[in-house]
Amino acid sequence: MFNHFNINETGRDFVVGDIHGCFDQLRTALLSVDFLYDTDRLFCVGDLVDRGPNSEECIEWLQKPWFYSIRGNHEQMAIDYLAGSYATNIYLANGGAWFIGLTHIEQIDIVNEFIALPIALDIQTKNGLIGLVHAECPVNDWTQLEIEFAGISSRIYIEICIWYRTRFNCNITSLVDNVAQIYVGHTPTLEPKQLGNVNYIDTGAVFGNKLTIIQIN
Repeated sequence: MFNHFNINETGRDFVVGDIHGCFDQLRTALLSVDFLYDTDRLFCVGDLVDRGPNSEECIEWLQKPWFYSIRGNHEQMAIDYLAGSYATNIYLANGGAWFIGLTHIEQIDIVNEFIALPIALDIQTKNGLIGLVHAECPVNDWTQLEIEFAGISSRIYIEICIWYRTRFNCNITSLVDNVAQIYVGHTPTLEPKQLGNVNYIDTGAVFGNKLTIIQIN
């Protein structure tokens, strides 16, 4: 549910915004930063799938040793759809046709990958600790988040991480303590936006805009 990564002593670390099946754009973005597959690492803020052209490639990417993602609300939609708790028409409206069209075995394989994704992760860098959640950090102190995931109210904290937009909608600029920067997606913006030390990097690649990739170390 919460993964920790040590400092990358040999290469660079990058974070990328919501991909939504636009893996061709991701390949182009990696070329633009001269990504080194032997030493660099790439972290995604979630929403690997839905709406875009190549969502089925998500499995291939999740198996790459240098690629790491957290769970976004669109991964959660697939999980809930397979469990029978997400309506077909709503999932279709949110770009889930690719998943609905798969065989049941294929759906199970993909959902197992999505269930294994952490809700949050952090990365040690020379510039301080970097945190990732998909939509919103529900605590004012980053060190509290993992504690809340283990508590009796974990469900609401997970839901906030995956779905909420309170900070963005209310323009909250207070800092989250004990983390240098947090990167989130979920809320499309034309350009990356920073509120306090929370950075919004879903720049709407699936809607014809650019895919944002940022070096964090």
